[in-house]
Amino acid sequence: MIIKINVMIRLGIQSAILGDLSFDEVVTFASENGFACVEMMCWPEGKANRKFAGVTHIDVAALDDIEVVRVKNKLRENNVYISGLGYYPNPLDPDKERSDFYVAHIKKVIDAAVKLEISVINTFIGADPAKHDDDNF
Repeated sequence: MIIKINVMIRLGIQSAILGDLSFDEVVTFASENGFACVEMMCWPEGKANRKFAGVTHIDVAALDDIEVVRVKNKLRENNVYISGLGYYPNPLDPDKERSDFYVAHIKKVIDAAVKLEISVINTFIGADPAKHDDDNF
């Protein structure tokens, strides 16, 4: 017996690789190059300390109802969807002030996902380098 399964693969990109482009330009690029989806980066505004960190295509701290509608319209016009919102800090940073900041921003990303009706956010679990892996988990 031969079972044939049709699978549609949807290719996407992560917006961090297009860090110099605006949200609108990233969506247009994805559409024009055959990508179905984009993981949109949502870092807080400011300087980053590593490559691809600090890229912000959706400013979750300033996301209001007007911007939600604008984002959804741009995606619809270009037949592109957001596969997830991304923010990759170290929430287990041993510096409590930094850790608290990272966790607070992760919560803003979650709130933005709800507003945008996106069911996925992507982040790091993090790690305290002074602790054993079992303790970090």
